[in-house]
Amino acid sequence: MQKSGKLRPYLMVFPAVSLMALVVVYPIVDTIIRSFRDSQGGWTLQHYYYFFSSPEARESLCFTLAEALITMILGMALSFLLALYLRFSTGPIAGIMGRLYLLPRFIPGITAVYAVMNMIRDSGFIHRVMRLFGLSYKPGLLFDLKGIILCNLWFTVPFGAMLLSAALSKVEDTYIESARDAGCSWPVIFWRIILPITGKDLVVAATFILMGQIGSFTIPYLTGPNNPKMLGILLYQQVGVYLDYGRAAALSVLMFLLCLAGAVVYIKTNLKETAWETK
Repeated sequence: MQKSGKLRPYLMVFPAVSLMALVVVYPIVDTIIRSFRDSQGGWTLQHYYYFFSSPEARESLCFTLAEALITMILGMALSFLLALYLRFSTGPIAGIMGRLYLLPRFIPGITAVYAVMNMIRDSGFIHRVMRLFGLSYKPGLLFDLKGIILCNLWFTVPFGAMLLSAALSKVEDTYIESARDAGCSWPVIFWRIILPITGKDLVVAATFILMGQIGSFTIPYLTGPNNPKMLGILLYQQVGVYLDYGRAAALSVLMFLLCLAGAVVYIKTNLKETAWETK
């Protein structure tokens, strides 16, 4: 009886662990092994060598990192400003925005992308409005890095604002009132009170946004240039066009390593918080 009681917890978690191993662990291990195999089944490094020696692959890597970093910086800045406004403003406009700012998250991604495309394309809404004033203005945003960033901000700003609004809820009004009574200006309150309290959440939100951009596919596929391209598009071409599963596996591993760097930052941030709480 005692032995069966000790085994019961393991039997209860066995289905969940087995499912995770089947749909997560096994595909990862299989992809890593496949990335080191050639067409004859031998071991090779040629798939990785291609992505470090091919100009197209290097340009795509730099293009992806540039897009991810710029989107992360702009998305964090805009979402933090929005979260600050919603937290410390009490006007009716803030109340309306507080109810509506998450609305873009409920719009299907493909629908939102096409809506933005119809706005920013050279013959889109902006161009037609300018024609009413006798101006022929073409934004030149579509099929360019700027178009990808603009479309991604549609999704990242509400997401970041949602996370940061939760973080700012930890900033008590009494903290702000006490600081104001002591003669502190708003910049001092921001640097000495708001930023230390929300710093961990800022890192987490930035990490999620960055990792989401590394593997982005739909927006770059519809709004990005033919070359250079995002790594997600390059991965799709290796599988769907060239049928080169070895290179696709190697590229998947490289993308995983890029995201792993963000995961390490996320884990270290949470460990630091845990260590601070236990003091």
